[in-house]
Amino acid sequence: MKLYVGNLSYSTTDSSLNELFAPFGTVESARVISDRDTGTSKGFGFVEMSNADAQKAMGALNGREIDGRAIKVNEAKPQENRGGGGGYGGGGGGRGRY
Repeated sequence: MKLYVGNLSYSTTDSSLNELFAPFGTVESARVISDRDTGTSKGFGFVEMSNADAQKAMGALNGREIDGRAIKVNEAKPQENRGGGGGYGGGGGGRGRY
């Protein structure tokens, strides 16, 4: 099961996220999402564990204060297909003004 972990401290790393969830079972992956341009944390991440372990971790960690912040832990929603359209009405070739 893939878990969303929100409201993380910006100093949280992949390894510290893994250590946080390890007491509840085997962590298959733990990843803090960072800004593509700056490399700084966006304050959330994802952890993958077996369903039973993930349920235990959710129950124990959701709302718990970690590094001064109450983290949110819940089942991750499937990623939306963004379609690559850019949201500007499709095409146009850059002829318009912004």
